[in-house]
Amino acid sequence: METVTDHQRAGDIFQLAETVLNNQPFSQLMGAELMSLTPGSVCLELPITEQLLQQHGYVHGGAISYLADNALTFAGGSLFGDALTMEFKINYIAPAKGSRLIARADALNKGSRSVVCRCDIWVLDDGEERLCAIAQGTIMGRNRSG
Repeated sequence: METVTDHQRAGDIFQLAETVLNNQPFSQLMGAELMSLTPGSVCLELPITEQLLQQHGYVHGGAISYLADNALTFAGGSLFGDALTMEFKINYIAPAKGSRLIARADALNKGSRSVVCRCDIWVLDDGEERLCAIAQGTIMGRNRSG
């Protein structure tokens, strides 16, 4: 059961993450939006614009990869505070064409210095979500000693 303290902490984490996202010039350029964040879980969205497309009219893999990287880091960072991506890999499942990209990432296994996270990237097309990529990465807490 969620307590008032848990609710306040979740709100504080969301506000901090929103500030971090708003202070990333590249994220501002891309148009990323923080939709939800709880400890170990995040949802980021990216409106699909013409500038994000490749020559065949699909979202460029770099835009999808950017969103996965940020979602993985925000999911891990929600457990550590300030965090950085150590590594990640991405599998493109299907071409992305639609109005929005939706990244949902979750922390899978937290250690003392790092956390493994997974992210599913969906494309919203005519009201339907279709899976277009899956990513997994290792996120480290930035201010850890040792």
